[in-house]
Amino acid sequence: MSDAGAPPDKTERVGQSGLEHAGLDFGGQPAAGKPYRVLARKYRPSSFDDLIGQDAVVRTVSNAFETGRIPQAWILTGVRGVGKTTTARILARALNYEKPDGSVKGPTVQMPDLGVHCQAIMESRHMDVLEMDAASHTGVDDVRQINDGVRYAPASARYKVYIIDEVHMLSTAAFNAFLKTLEEPPEHAKFVFATTEIRKVPVTVLSRCQRFDLRRVEADVLMTHLGNIAAKEGVEAEAEALGIIARAAEGSVRDSLSLFDQAIAHAAGIVRADAVRQMLGLADRTRVIDLFEHLARGDIASAFDEFRAQYDVGADPVVVLSDLAEFVNFVTRVKVVPATADNVAFGETERVRAREFAAQLSMRVLSRMWQMLLKGIAEVQAATRPAAAAEMVLVRIAYVADLPTPDEAIRMLDQNGGGSQTVAGGAAPSRAGPATTVSSMPSSPMRAPASPRSGAEASARAQIVAPSAQTQSAPALHITSFTQLVALAGEKRDLLTKTALEADVRLIRIEDGRLELALERSAARGLVNDLSRKLEQWTGRRWTVIVSNEAGQPTLRSQNEQARSEHARVAEADPRVQEVLARFPGARIVDVRRLAAEPPESDATGEDPTEPSDRDED
Repeated sequence: MSDAGAPPDKTERVGQSGLEHAGLDFGGQPAAGKPYRVLARKYRPSSFDDLIGQDAVVRTVSNAFETGRIPQAWILTGVRGVGKTTTARILARALNYEKPDGSVKGPTVQMPDLGVHCQAIMESRHMDVLEMDAASHTGVDDVRQINDGVRYAPASARYKVYIIDEVHMLSTAAFNAFLKTLEEPPEHAKFVFATTEIRKVPVTVLSRCQRFDLRRVEADVLMTHLGNIAAKEGVEAEAEALGIIARAAEGSVRDSLSLFDQAIAHAAGIVRADAVRQMLGLADRTRVIDLFEHLARGDIASAFDEFRAQYDVGADPVVVLSDLAEFVNFVTRVKVVPATADNVAFGETERVRAREFAAQLSMRVLSRMWQMLLKGIAEVQAATRPAAAAEMVLVRIAYVADLPTPDEAIRMLDQNGGGSQTVAGGAAPSRAGPATTVSSMPSSPMRAPASPRSGAEASARAQIVAPSAQTQSAPALHITSFTQLVALAGEKRDLLTKTALEADVRLIRIEDGRLELALERSAARGLVNDLSRKLEQWTGRRWTVIVSNEAGQPTLRSQNEQARSEHARVAEADPRVQEVLARFPGARIVDVRRLAAEPPESDATGEDPTEPSDRDED
């Protein structure tokens, strides 16, 4: 029976990898007659030098030990497999580190060789280092045993160390029983807690501990770690295969070692990327990128063929969409931070093609693909026919791949004169042919139905609409300019009419009580009747609104855009503006405004003088 406090054999040493050497020969292979140990246990760190990806924790603990500011309790939190329990054991070893010759007099983080208590602590069999799993010991009686035993001095080590894993599983009564001991423990007692659910730990416990958040290990760091282990194990592995394992581990060292152990057994030789993808049920990365390219081009037929080809060889539709979403995220990150493409954890093909896509695709396309994939993955998971649901998700993505955004669609409509000939108000009458007088009709809030005449006949007619005989009791208001008419619509809070006057009406002439105009193709069919009725209500007099076939003046919107372009051209010619544009490549003039407000002037632009103009010079 071995003595926990007995010094180890002089031949025992800790290798550079920090592995637990018991049962291993010098080549890292299982010794004769010894059972195989999985990589996650075989290469478990035994000192702070062996911890990877936790530099902040190591630095804080090292400084605390060097200055003698050692707390009474630590709490370690983080996702599964990042080294919480391992760090707790290393802390226990550092607190009790002692060489056989007695040269070390206190706690230290420098542990190049095995000390008197090191082997027993790392193997969880030291009598002064008590480990308790709170998941199976949740009651107050378990904590009461700790409170009763903490008063006694350690048997052989320097400190009594209590390591409680998954501490958040303790009951409320157990936490309350811990508070007094945790606040004022004996000098020879230290507590180390580990948890994956830090929010479930009461604040009264957190306030008595020093908290350390163990971060996820980066994929490139994990990839290097796996490469070192592969060299020690004498296993040949492709760099791309190690990158796939590192990304699949999601920052967990234990998960990465378990997957690597499985990949070695699966490959039975060289660990190749294709074998790892097959083992993990992942789609071929190159084929996922090809699918992404088909969707970005809007080629739904090729996207269907590629998806069906992957599905036929056994790829899960949810996995295909998840890999597609991951690549969309990668391309977006490369677009925002180009240096992301230098991460060796990603394959060469991914990095090269991600750079190409990042240069070609806009951020709105990438973000739209991401949102549709995020929603689509949930739909596929809940669907009774996942493959069909996934195909419909691909259809949606490909269909909207080249659709413009709402602001671009409006801009295109403006540039094309209102887009199609039939819009919300129907086909507007053409200004071709002689003007025809239409008799007066009573004013009505309902629009008259469209005439069933043919399009050619309708386009050959113009309209003269006389207002109703009914007048408003309001005092008469005289309107002598188109600018006053637009301003009046703004004052009446009739934004639809104001917008129509600015965008759909080309002024020919205006007099008090008579308006002659030409209409854009985007004008609503009932605009003339509505305008006549509203002018009568607003001014208190009858108005005759005539639709003519003359060209008329440009619309107010066109005039404003032309004025903006002219102001921008003049501003761009200014030497000071040119100097600013030269210093900031890619910058452009968005708007030109006047710094000092000037009195509004009445002109033919139709802008509301009561509102600030957006055409002022800066």
